[in-house]
Amino acid sequence: MNDFTRQLADLRRPRLLIRAARLGLGAYNRTRDLRRLVHVQDTPTPERALKALILAEAELEEIRCAGAAHYSLARHVEVLIALLAESRLLAGLRLSAT
Repeated sequence: MNDFTRQLADLRRPRLLIRAARLGLGAYNRTRDLRRLVHVQDTPTPERALKALILAEAELEEIRCAGAAHYSLARHVEVLIALLAESRLLAGLRLSAT
C-alpha cells in the first residue's frame, strides 16, 4: 500500500461530505478544476496534485472542525472531488504500467 493510498484510507469525514464528493466525480474536469484548486499555472502530475490536495483538504477539515465562519463547504467538496479523481487516475496509471 503506497503512501497516498494509506492517507486516503485513513480519512474519516462525514458521510454526507464524501457522498457529495462522489456524486461530483462525473463533472470533474482535471484541466479546468485542478489548476484552480491547487493554484498553479500548469496542470500538475497526479502525484503532485495529490500532495497539494491532501494538504488543502487537511486545512479545510481543520477549519470545519473548528467551526470557523470562513469555512466553505463548497470548496471542501470540490477539493474532495479532485482528491478522489486524482487518486483514481494515479491508480489507473499504476495498473497500466504493470
